[in-house]
Amino acid sequence: MERESASHKDSFAAEYEYRTRMCAAVRIRRLGSADVASLRALNAVFGEAFGESENYTQSPPPDTYLSGLLTKEHLIVLVAAVAERVVGGLVAYELDKFERQRRELYIYDLAVSLGYRRQGIATALIERLREIAVERAAWVIYVQADYGDDAAIALYEKLGIREDVMHFDLPVVSSSRGR
Repeated sequence: MERESASHKDSFAAEYEYRTRMCAAVRIRRLGSADVASLRALNAVFGEAFGESENYTQSPPPDTYLSGLLTKEHLIVLVAAVAERVVGGLVAYELDKFERQRRELYIYDLAVSLGYRRQGIATALIERLREIAVERAAWVIYVQADYGDDAAIALYEKLGIREDVMHFDLPVVSSSRGR
């Protein structure tokens, strides 16, 4: 996979072109506040890939909310586009640590459209995130994978070190006690 850098290095505006295994030109770029349409297209990719279209597209927030999110430095949204069509992407969060002066990046969502999988696009997205991690002085990137998602597990094992951990969803319950 070869990379050609953009004309400027600002991490929000920088665009990178990757040559994937299938020789298609894939442009990887970080979204900024003006890229709401691309974020909506990425949400559709996530919905399709995760089998949760209703969660990602049914009740979308307004453009102002999404634009505001895309201005936050700690939120990193990368898209992969072929001929201006969003075919994949990732969402990562930068977490400042308190036990040491350092940061971690957490990949929250990562997906590639069905017709574009197994072409190196997910790897290119992660490689671009690694570059951002260096720029942001992060010491590690971490991601979780679901049991049975063999393709994701194989990708992450190729790129990193596996840690067996447990994940728990803790419901948020409102309480009127004390009021």
